Amino acid sequence: MNYTTETIAQILSAEVLQTAPAGGKITHLLTDSRHVMFPDSAVFFALSGQRHNGHRFLAELYAAGVRCFVVSEEVNPEAYSGAAILRVADTLKALQLLATHHRNQFDLPVIGITGSNGKTIVKEWLYQLLHESYRIVRSPRSYNSQMGVPLSVWQIGEEHQLGIFEAGISRVGEMKKLAPIIRCSLGVFTNIGEAHSEGFASIEEKLVQKLDLFQYAEAIVYCRDNERVDRYMQELKKRTFSWSRQQDADLRIVQINTGDKHEARIEGDYGGQSVRIAIPFTDPASIENAIHCWAVMLWLGIPQPVIEARMRQLESVAMRLELKEGINGATLINDSYNSDLTSLAIALQFLAQQSGKQKRTLILSDILQSGQDPAQLYAEVAQLLKAQKVNRFIGIGYLVAHVKLFIPPQIEASFFASTEEFIEAMDTLSFRQEFILLKGARKFAFERIAARLSRKVHRTTLEVDLNAMAHNLNAYHRLLRPGTRLMAMVKAAAYGSGSVEVARLLEFHKVDYLTVAYTDEGAELRQGGIQLPIMVLNPEEEAFDSLLRYNLEPEVYSLGQLKQLARYVPERETPLPIHVKFDTGMHRLGFEPAHFEELAALLQSNPHLRVQSMFSHLAASEAPEHDAFTLSQINTFESYYQWLCDSIGYKPLRHILNTSGISRFADYQMDMVRVGIGLYGIDANPEMQVRLKTVLTLKASISQIKTLAPGETVGYGRRGIISAPTRIATISIGYADGLSRLSGHKRFSVLICGRRAPIVGGVCMDMCMVDVTDIPQAQEGDEVVIFGQEPKVEELATAMQTIPYEVLTGISPRVRRVYVQE
Repeated sequence: MNYTTETIAQILSAEVLQTAPAGGKITHLLTDSRHVMFPDSAVFFALSGQRHNGHRFLAELYAAGVRCFVVSEEVNPEAYSGAAILRVADTLKALQLLATHHRNQFDLPVIGITGSNGKTIVKEWLYQLLHESYRIVRSPRSYNSQMGVPLSVWQIGEEHQLGIFEAGISRVGEMKKLAPIIRCSLGVFTNIGEAHSEGFASIEEKLVQKLDLFQYAEAIVYCRDNERVDRYMQELKKRTFSWSRQQDADLRIVQINTGDKHEARIEGDYGGQSVRIAIPFTDPASIENAIHCWAVMLWLGIPQPVIEARMRQLESVAMRLELKEGINGATLINDSYNSDLTSLAIALQFLAQQSGKQKRTLILSDILQSGQDPAQLYAEVAQLLKAQKVNRFIGIGYLVAHVKLFIPPQIEASFFASTEEFIEAMDTLSFRQEFILLKGARKFAFERIAARLSRKVHRTTLEVDLNAMAHNLNAYHRLLRPGTRLMAMVKAAAYGSGSVEVARLLEFHKVDYLTVAYTDEGAELRQGGIQLPIMVLNPEEEAFDSLLRYNLEPEVYSLGQLKQLARYVPERETPLPIHVKFDTGMHRLGFEPAHFEELAALLQSNPHLRVQSMFSHLAASEAPEHDAFTLSQINTFESYYQWLCDSIGYKPLRHILNTSGISRFADYQMDMVRVGIGLYGIDANPEMQVRLKTVLTLKASISQIKTLAPGETVGYGRRGIISAPTRIATISIGYADGLSRLSGHKRFSVLICGRRAPIVGGVCMDMCMVDVTDIPQAQEGDEVVIFGQEPKVEELATAMQTIPYEVLTGISPRVRRVYVQE
C-alpha cells in the first residue's frame, strides 16, 4: 500500500505539528527504539506506559534516520528538522487505528485464533498444513498483544490469499480493540483455562471477553467438551464447526490410540463418514491442537486424503531461538526451521543484541512460500543485513542467490546450491570467534549444519530462558516509582547462568546498573561489549589496574581499602565513581559510626574519588518475623546517609532494598533498588513468587536402561538395594556437575516423560541412577529434567540441605549453557 506521512495523518485524524518533504513512503511500523532497521521508511509510535515512555527516545531515533513520528506529548519540532511529527491523543490507539485501516483494504479470508493455551502452535501448524494451498500471512511467533496484533496485520499484502492471526488478552475490554484489526472470517477457540487470569473477575468473564474476537466471524471452530464453552458458543448465534470426544459434533472423535510412543492415531466421524488422521505426537496438548487444525481444514474443504498426508508431516514448532557454544570460540544462534522475512528480522535483532562488537555471520536458506517477487524479497533481505551490520553472509539454495544483486560490497558473501554442498565446503570456510545465526526453511535440514558448528560438549545442559528473565525484570520494574533506578546483580556468572549473555539482555532492557563480585567479572563484561555502569563488590588491591582500565566502579567498605584506592588512583579530571557501603546490621562488610569522621576526611581530601552511591545490605528482608529489625536497618541507613551527605557536601544515590525488599518494603525504594535472584524466578515473598517465571532448567539425558532383579544393588557401596523387578535408568549428571550426593538414596526425584523418577543409590561423579519402573515409555536418549518448571530448584535445594543460591552457583562450568529466546 502507498502510505505517506500525509495519508497516515488523515487516517489518524492527527494534528500535524510539522510536515516532512513530500514523496516519502512509509512501509514499516516502529515501536521500539532498539529495533531501527529501515529508518527512511518507518513511522515511530511513541508508546507510553507505567515504566516506559517512547518520547524519551525521539532524539535517538532522529539521529538514526527516522523521519516520521506519532506522538501524544508536547514536542519541539525545531529539534527534528525535516521530520513529520503527528500528534494524537493516544499513540497505542493510533497504531491500532492504522492497522485497522490497513486490514480493511484487503478482502482475504482470515483465521483468528484465541484461547488460553495452544494459540501459537495451532497457528503454526495451520501454516504447515495450508501453505501449499494458500499464500499465507501470519502472526510472527506469538505477536498476539495490543501492540503485537497491529504489527502482525500490517504485514498483509496484495500477494496474500489467507491470513492467520492469534489474539491474546490480559484484561477486560482488550479483545474489542483487537477484533476489528483482525476482522476474522473464521474463528478458532482453542480452550479456556487459568492462564493469564489475573485481569479477570472469573473464568466466565475471561471466556466472554475472548469471544469478542469473533464479532465479524462467519463461523467458529471449537471443542464442545467444555460445557461452559459450549454454552457460550450457542449464545453467540454464530455458525459453528464443532468437534467432540464425548457428544455429537460436526467432527465426532471416536478413538485416540497412543500405543505407539511416536505417533497418535485419531479416528472420527464426519458427516457419517469414517475419517482418520495420524500425527507424530502423542501428548494430549498436541492431540487437541491437531484436531483443531483438522476441523479447520475440513471447514475449508481440503480433501480428507490431503489432510491425512499433511498431518503425518507435522513438525514441532520451534518457538524459540537457541544460543549455544560453537566451534573455535564461536557462538551459534539456531533459528532453523523458521524462515520468513519477519522472523529473519527478529532473529537478526537478537544477533545484534547478543554479539556486541564481535563478527556477525548469517547462514540463510531460500525463503519459501513468501508470495513476493524474489528480487523484491531479497532486496529486503540485503537491507536487513546492512541495517544489522552483518559481516558475512552465506546463502544456501537457488533463490537466495538474488541477494547478490543487492548486498553491500563490505559484506563478505558466498553461495551454495544445497546444504550438502555447503557441508562439503565447510572445512575450507573459517568459523572462529564470531556469532553465527542459522535461518533455514525446513526442507534444507539445517540441523545438520547446527551439529557441525556446535561445540561437542557434555550432554547435560542448563537452559536459560531469556524471555522469562525479561518478564521477571519487568515484574520488578512495575513495582517501582517513576524515577527509581534498578541495579541488577550478575555476580557469580549471573548465578551460574552466564554473565555476558545475561548482561547483554539486561543492557538491552535498559537497566541502570550492573553489579559483580570481583573485578575480573566486570572485565569480562567489558570485553563482551557491555557499556552499562558496573559496580564491583570486592575490588581487591591486586586488581585496581583492571578496575581503572575497564572503567569499573568499586564498592568501598573500610578505611584501609579506601586509603589503598586513594593512593593507587591518580588525580584525574573525571573523578572515579565509588560506592560507600554502611554496615547497618548484616555485619559482613561496611563502615560503622566509629569510622565516619575519618571516612569523611578521606573523601574530602581525595576529590579524585567521588561517591556515586551509598548503600547497605538487609539481613532478613524476606522474613516477616524480622521486619522490625529490617526497619531499624533502614532507619539507621537513612541517618548514616544524611550524616555523610552533610560532611561531603553533596547527595549521592541511595539504595538498600534487595530482591525480597523490593516487594515487601516498597516505601523505601529511595533512588535505586537491587534485584538479584528474583531475575531468575525466585522470591521468598509468596505474593511476588506467583508473578515470576522459571528462567533456569537443568537437563540431562538417559544413557542406558537396565532391568534388575530383586536382591541386586545399584551404585557404590551397594546401598541401592532392589526389592522387586526394577527398571533403572542411568542419567548423564553427577556431583561433578553440581548435583550433590545429598540428593541420592530417593531423597530427590527427577522428571522423565512428565513423571517423577527417584534417584536410587548414591550420586556418582558423572552420573546417577533413577527408578523408571513406573515410566514404561522411558527410553535411552530421553530428556531428564533435574529442575525447572518441575521439579522446582527449591525442591532440589531442600534435598541438598541448602538454598537455591548455592544450587544455581554450584552448577559446573562443564555443563553447557543454552540460551533461548522467543
